[in-house]
Amino acid sequence: MTSRPSISFAKFAAPKKGSVFVFAADGGGLGEAAKACDPAGALARAFPVADFSGKFASSAEVLAPEGTSVDRLVAIGAGKVSALDDNAWLKLGGAVAASLRKATEVAVILDLPELRADGRQAAGLAAGILLRSYAFDKYKTRKDKEDGQSDSKAADTRKAERAKPARITIHCADPAAAKKAFAGEEAVVDGVLLARDLVNEPANVLGPVDFAERVKALEQLGVEVEILAEKEMKKLGMGSLLGVAQGSPRGARLVVMRWNGGKAKDAPLAFIGKGVTFDTGGNSMKPASGMEDMKGDMGGAAAVTGLMHALAARKAKANVVGIIGLVENAVDGHAQRPGDIVTSMSGQTIEVLNTDAEGRLVLADALWYANDRFKPKFMINLATLTGAIMVALGQHYAGLFSNNDELAGRLFGAGQASQERLWRMPLGPEYDKLIDSKNADMKNIGGRYGGAIIAAQFLQRFVKDTPWAHLDIAGTAMGAPSSEINQSWGSGFGVRLLDRLVRDHYEG
Repeated sequence: MTSRPSISFAKFAAPKKGSVFVFAADGGGLGEAAKACDPAGALARAFPVADFSGKFASSAEVLAPEGTSVDRLVAIGAGKVSALDDNAWLKLGGAVAASLRKATEVAVILDLPELRADGRQAAGLAAGILLRSYAFDKYKTRKDKEDGQSDSKAADTRKAERAKPARITIHCADPAAAKKAFAGEEAVVDGVLLARDLVNEPANVLGPVDFAERVKALEQLGVEVEILAEKEMKKLGMGSLLGVAQGSPRGARLVVMRWNGGKAKDAPLAFIGKGVTFDTGGNSMKPASGMEDMKGDMGGAAAVTGLMHALAARKAKANVVGIIGLVENAVDGHAQRPGDIVTSMSGQTIEVLNTDAEGRLVLADALWYANDRFKPKFMINLATLTGAIMVALGQHYAGLFSNNDELAGRLFGAGQASQERLWRMPLGPEYDKLIDSKNADMKNIGGRYGGAIIAAQFLQRFVKDTPWAHLDIAGTAMGAPSSEINQSWGSGFGVRLLDRLVRDHYEG
């Protein structure tokens, strides 16, 4: 991966070297600490030339500014100071990261006219810098050539300089408060970046067994990790999940993660993720165009893994269970056929009319297992489940389906607060009857219309009366539009959303 910037916090001071970032309010106003970094007023003279007025996330810079020894001064527009909330500081951190270039020594002056500074603002700024700085480039090889020589000393020096992470110091009013606030924020950022890494990995590197082994690393944070192989799942009767996996030589896994941060008597919160590490569609094969993106069909499992990292790293005061079903939906002579009937762990039978509607088959057994074993307070599953949700909502909102209004309302609120936004979709008996089958208890697809709703109705048959929500993140977990805090194909969507849900409502 790209070298991660190191971030520290300090009292206001005028830096002597490197790149210096300051913030300008709407109209171009600078705070006193920002003005001290530019004694000759180079930025103020540059603003009208650059047509810079302090508009949010805009920028203007001066190279080798007069009257200082720093390399450059960069002003980032903050817009109206009164409108700056937590998400705004996150985005401003992203704007700083976008303007870093190759700088290795960076000072960020968190100061604006009439700004009431606290540690959360500096922490949000730092989190935004880290999120925007992420790039998945571990498989890129760089060969610098100088006069036709790829092994010159000069080339080696340049490569070493590029690998050097930026050292960023955020100057603020209360460095101690900022450092304390950032500890929790950094835990969540690390969870997001873990989820991005998992989604971005190619399927030849990250199969079900490989994914499960990576989850074991969470034990270092105090997470209990249990991995069920095919033998154990067969004994439990998970015919729905195993049916999806039977066409691949790479064995299926069910991974159970437990974080016990709450009271012993408290029922756990359960998060369940679809983890199809590659989806060919099986015998109902997908078109070749775009199939390479199906390495990301485990975005739900990645989000649950990242969430468990975040909660454990920040020592969340809650009991939480994360369960991910990991399979590869491949094609060979053993692969599931359209028309096959499988028996789920619940005992309900499923007629598989389309082998490309496989994620719901994986989740059916994972949901039943979670409910049966852990008796959770609620269950929330995440899945890159349907293209139909993208037709309905595009790629800026994920679909929310729920049997519980309170849980749905809390999720919607967490989505608004984190800007990982959700939109509630309907459920109802009119849709449920569309998956009744003449040959089994149900079929895994309905008719032409309402595909995302029908998939949710299918899942609801495996949750009993437990409060439950299904998040269809097909449009937001991979290939989503770039944003101020993400330039990666795999976005890590869901980690910040669900951490906010737990933080706001379920920590005692």
